[in-house]
Amino acid sequence: MDGKSKMQAEKHLTGTLVLSVFTAVLGFFQYGYSLGVINAPQKMIEAHYGRVLGAIPMVRHATNTSGDDVSINVTVPGTEAWGSSGGTLPPSAGFEDPAVSPHILTMYWSLSVSMFAVGGMISSFTVGWIGDRLGRVKAMLVVNVLSIAGNLLMGLAKLGPSHILIIAGRAITGLYCGLSSGLVPMYVSEVSPTALRGALGTLHQLAIVTGILISQVLGLDFLLGNDELWPLLLGLSGVAALLQFFLLLLCPESPRYLYIKLGKVEEAKKSLKRLRGNCDPMKEIAEMEKEKQEAASEKRVSIGQLFSSSKYRQAVIVALMVQISQQFSGINAIFYYSTNIFERASVGQPVYATIGVGVVNTVFTVISVFLVEKAGRRSLFLAGLMGMLISAVAMTIGLALLSQFAWMSYVSMIAIFLFVIFFEVGPGPIPWFIVAELFSQGPRPAAIAVAGFCNWACNFIVGMCFQYIADLCGPYVFVVFAVLLLVFFLFAYLKVPETKGKSFEEIAAAFRRKKLPAKSMTELEDLHGGEEA
Repeated sequence: MDGKSKMQAEKHLTGTLVLSVFTAVLGFFQYGYSLGVINAPQKMIEAHYGRVLGAIPMVRHATNTSGDDVSINVTVPGTEAWGSSGGTLPPSAGFEDPAVSPHILTMYWSLSVSMFAVGGMISSFTVGWIGDRLGRVKAMLVVNVLSIAGNLLMGLAKLGPSHILIIAGRAITGLYCGLSSGLVPMYVSEVSPTALRGALGTLHQLAIVTGILISQVLGLDFLLGNDELWPLLLGLSGVAALLQFFLLLLCPESPRYLYIKLGKVEEAKKSLKRLRGNCDPMKEIAEMEKEKQEAASEKRVSIGQLFSSSKYRQAVIVALMVQISQQFSGINAIFYYSTNIFERASVGQPVYATIGVGVVNTVFTVISVFLVEKAGRRSLFLAGLMGMLISAVAMTIGLALLSQFAWMSYVSMIAIFLFVIFFEVGPGPIPWFIVAELFSQGPRPAAIAVAGFCNWACNFIVGMCFQYIADLCGPYVFVVFAVLLLVFFLFAYLKVPETKGKSFEEIAAAFRRKKLPAKSMTELEDLHGGEEA
């Protein structure tokens, strides 16, 4: 960012803008917290499921510790028989219940984890409709009810059939996060000045990694990750939902929504003045008028039209591929393997080392906030993918040779940290906001809905399939991700445009010119070459 742009950015960074963006990205904080919170209490929740599933109101035959065959009358959850374990016994605790097999427990646990992504997939398609129907701020207000309800169910899990309450709570929270993951980038991109749009857009990812880190810390056994307090741990992001609900009452509506969708010129000007301070709003109003005329000529763009119209095809492909590259990059595999690698490296408390990875994750997301406007979206995305590719290769070598050379564990440890660093430089934060930059007002809601669904679907696929792939490939699992990262890098190099400092209309115009084959980036650079970022 040059000196002139920096002065403009500082001038536009008002208290109202900071409050509005902070309030919006609390939705992504909840998303990150929900992603990370389920891991720490896994064994305790599975043990509790075992006790609850053995608490069906019927007589069952079991074997006691003396080897005698006895009949036991098991009562419904909430009675003394359920509470007699004191919340500390393992599922079998002296008895073996043949009706509760490990497969059933695994099924319920898998559902507890994956229903979050299923909820997100379902609701992501309604983002455009609810965002246009209610407005950005009111929509975020309304969907917070889902978050509060879902977290309440999980927080009260011990008072009823916990497996049902947690699965339902995770699904409802997923519905909220699916809506929020579309509404938040839409709102933030529309209230942000062009000079700050990228930096403020990276706050989505910062909120996610902060949520993950806080869930990891609170999940330590001496805090909330114990048999007494795990329901509170699961439901705690409801506090962030309540905070967001009340702060949204103080936030102005998106001026772009007011002007382009509702035609309320004076209200849009008032909103701009609140967001920009004493700056003259007419330049942005003129830009919105141009965008409004373009949107009017495009009419309403449905999801079907988004795919069938050739003028959106390039942008849609790019939008989907950046989401796929984020989820299939292997970042989830890194977090899966990190504790195990730290254990093999003789780290005394591997759980703290894993939290250390979370800290690095957060620190470099903060750094990316400053890098994204200086270096540009495309450059950082490419650098991040290439760095992750090299780290994945190093990880594979380290894991494959670990049994022969003990020092290879340190190669693997370094590769973990580098992988996370490069992820947060580009592929982590950029997909969340670049989709909103690629489309003008007309197709933007539909595009964000489709991209959100793609992201959630990939999230679900990784969650369901990774364990099987890891079991099949062992230490060579990162070869799969290295190949995928190479494909993503080549695609990004050929197709992903630079959106730094460009208006929505300039970016959309670049895609509308003609079908851009291998020389797409050269044409885009020619189009914008004379402009300053």
